[in-house]
Amino acid sequence: MTTAMPTTDTDLRDAAASHPSSLAQEMAEIGRRAREAAAALALASGEQKDLALRAAAAAVRANADAILAANARDLAEAEGVGLGAALSDRLALDARRLEAISAGLEAIARLPDPVGRSLARWTRPNGLDIERVSVPLGVIGIIYESRPNVTADAGGLALKSGNAAILRGGTESFYSSRALVAALGEGLRRAELPEAAIQLVPTRDRAAVGIMLGMSGMIDVIVPRGGASLIERVQRESRIPVIAHLEGLCHTYIHAAADPEKARRVIFNAKMRLVSICAATETLLVDRAIAQTVLPPIVADLRAAGCELRGDAEVLALDPQVRPAREEDWKTEYLDAILAVRIVDGLEQAIAHIERYGSHHTDAIVTEDTVAAERFLRRVDSAIVMVNASTQFADGGEFGMGAEIGISTQRLPPRGPVGAEQLTTYKYFVRGSGQVRP
Repeated sequence: MTTAMPTTDTDLRDAAASHPSSLAQEMAEIGRRAREAAAALALASGEQKDLALRAAAAAVRANADAILAANARDLAEAEGVGLGAALSDRLALDARRLEAISAGLEAIARLPDPVGRSLARWTRPNGLDIERVSVPLGVIGIIYESRPNVTADAGGLALKSGNAAILRGGTESFYSSRALVAALGEGLRRAELPEAAIQLVPTRDRAAVGIMLGMSGMIDVIVPRGGASLIERVQRESRIPVIAHLEGLCHTYIHAAADPEKARRVIFNAKMRLVSICAATETLLVDRAIAQTVLPPIVADLRAAGCELRGDAEVLALDPQVRPAREEDWKTEYLDAILAVRIVDGLEQAIAHIERYGSHHTDAIVTEDTVAAERFLRRVDSAIVMVNASTQFADGGEFGMGAEIGISTQRLPPRGPVGAEQLTTYKYFVRGSGQVRP
């Protein structure tokens, strides 16, 4: 993530020049309120922020019927435009998912306050006491697609880290997100914090995204979460530093020294637990040395669960019912019950395949060989690299971070799950006793 100092409103005016003046004015007002709220949040105590989070969780539970009704409206509209089954599943809320949203907000409240931590401290020979202290980023603009739970996660994490949030959710989840932001606002009111700390862009007009990307005088960082086209647009157009969450083209490699039953359990979960999340395995790589014994039961399990399999020539030779894979299959994040399967000649070929086709999100090896495991961990250049575990653990909540805004696939920090701690920066406190520089 590159850094930039906030400027005046000139950039906002430039960005809005080609958009209706009413929308530009509305976005400017949202930015102004967010900037004011960020100043208040930066000084809020940890107890006050945690009270707001717990009250928001209670408000989600208390307003469950209204939130589900809003979600039903989103689902009805999505059905009308032919949204696919996997994306509809990502959009849908029910009692269980609402409870998970409330529990996630409470989990964020239980985290240590990431603001005001002393990161380092030292004294210079001239007596200057220098301390590096964590502080909020300021105002975070979050642009995301489909999943309404991201609204609660993003708002909750921004609040915990002392940042104001401007949320631009997917058009499909507009009414669900609006209902969830209302619950978050109730929590802020209970804690006597400004409601403008968490704002939802109140329009589905895509022009609002373009305006947001030019609000460098009001927004300090943009976090996009969605498909490749969204990420590419944000990185191309943004005048604001970006924390990028790219697509999850995740791999699981079954090494020659894998435990067959462990591999069978891991790959089934990695693909089929939830097929529509970015941490789902999309390509299975199997070592040639054990393919004839380990692959047939895995294929049988997946097929019985309704998964479509697309394999290379060697996979087809083992199971003619598998569909032939094309070059495009190795590059595709399906977000559906589809798995590409390839047989590789050892660890080095598996790593080479991941390097060529992967998105640097999450990749896993199943093996009982510790030397091979350590080599895989060090050689695979992904934000998250796993040994003997389902890729679906690539999640801020599963990492003990309460929740996440997304998985950052960039090399500069933050990398991996972006939680409350990753939404802070730092400044230096320098305490002297009258020193002057010679």
